[in-house]
This record gives sequence, C-alpha cells and structure tokens, in this order.
Amino acid sequence: MRTLTVIGLGRLGRSVARLAAQSGGCRIAQLAGRSLPALEEARAFVGEGEPVALGGALRPADLYLLAVPDGAIAECAQRLADHVDLPAGAVAFHASGVGDAGLLAPLARRGLRVASLHPAYSFADPARAAAGFAGTLCALEGEAEACETLSAFAVDIGGRPFRLAEGGKPAYHAALSVASNYLVTLAAMAERLAAEGGVPEALLRPLLGNLMRQSLDNALALGPRAALTGPVSRGDAGTVARHLQAMRDPGLIEAYRAMGRQTMALAGERLDAEARRRLAALLG
Repeated sequence: MRTLTVIGLGRLGRSVARLAAQSGGCRIAQLAGRSLPALEEARAFVGEGEPVALGGALRPADLYLLAVPDGAIAECAQRLADHVDLPAGAVAFHASGVGDAGLLAPLARRGLRVASLHPAYSFADPARAAAGFAGTLCALEGEAEACETLSAFAVDIGGRPFRLAEGGKPAYHAALSVASNYLVTLAAMAERLAAEGGVPEALLRPLLGNLMRQSLDNALALGPRAALTGPVSRGDAGTVARHLQAMRDPGLIEAYRAMGRQTMALAGERLDAEARRRLAALLG
C-alpha cells in the first residue's frame, strides 16, 4: 500500500487526501501545514494522517503532494530540499494546472522523482469534491517513472489519468480556461446584448441558456466544425454589419470581431473568396 504525505491542506489538498484515504490503495502518512489547529481540522476531515507543522520532521513516504498555491510551489520545493531529509526515489508532485514538474527541480536534484497531476475538476467544496470525483480526467506530465506511479495513484482515487506532451501544460490549461471561464464571459456578453435588444430580464437566461446548451451539446457530439451555424459560417456579411452597428462598447465590438475571425477560420471551405473578403473587412 502506498503512503502519501500532503503538504498544504487547502481545498485541493484536503480533497485529494480524503480520496486517497478512502481508496483502499493508499495510506496517509502525514498532513503538513502552517497551523496546527487547521491541521487537526483537516485530519478530522481526511480521517487519518499525522498532523505536522511545516518545518517539522517528515517521515518517509512513497508520495509527497505539494498542494500549496501555484506561486509557492517552487519556494516550498526549495525549502524541503534544503531542510528536510526526503527519501530518494520517492515521488514528489504538485497539482498546478499551468505549472510543470520543473517547479520541483530542487527535489529532483535530491534524488526524488518529480511530476505533476492536475485533476480537471473544481475543488470549491472538499466534501462535495470528494463525493463527486469519480471519473475525473487527470493530466500527468513529468518524469516517466513518476508519471507511471501517479497514473496508478490517479486510478486509485477514482480518476482517469492521461499524459500531456512535454511542455504542454500552458496550452492545456489555456484550453480549460477558454472552455470554462470564457464560456461564462460569453454568456455575460450575450445577456448584455439581449438586454439592449429589449429581452425582459426574466427571460434572458432561459432564452440564451437553451441555445447555449444546444450548441455545446452539438459541438461535443458532432465536433465544432460540423456544429457551427450562424451568419459568419454562411458568409452573411450584411447581418454581421448590423450586429456591429448595434454595439456601442468598443471592448464588446473587439471581442465580437475576435470571435468572428476565429469563426471564419473554423468555417473554412464553406466560405468562398468573396464572402471571406467581405467578412474580413468587417472583422478586421
């Protein structure tokens, strides 16, 4: 049975520790953090693991998860490498979405195998996260042996591991941000335009939500190119011009134009040369 020490008991650290403790394939060795009262609370949530203040002695373990904020990972790794005797051959990993295993270089120089494991999941509430985690895709990158170990660990806690290309973390995380954060921003932009067009406030979300769900379902089922509809995909420059005339906010206009240019590229061969020329003149 693998042993896991978690350093940093925020929402992600607590969630992963609880999942590991409940998996049957992993035992929590220690829970390390700054505040002993918070650590005791974390231990009660996780169900096992020895609380230990950062700077205290860490016992040997198979896995060490640095579940600290992204900006603190490299510093935490350096501090551990300088002051804590960790066993060579153990796996040290972090769960940053954009940072790669290079953040753990000080530990690699001490003989640990290093990697990152990023679950594509929201850990806003640890209890809900632990209860609903099963089937979550988990992106792995780093040293090959470390990724093999973490692949088995991800399966133990209910995840579905996959490997990223070397150097692929920034593009991978950008994709998640576009799919999640920017979808919300698009909803806000659409609400604003619909309100300016006179749609009653109580109908904004039912009107747009139904269309957005249908479009997303189609994109996921058919692929984005096959699911694409609308005036840009038809080469309807007249409609695009009227859209732009209806907008007053320069920022909104530029966002519409930027999305329009990407939509032109997606439409590809559907657009003949004349339609592409007319749209390009409008969209910049």
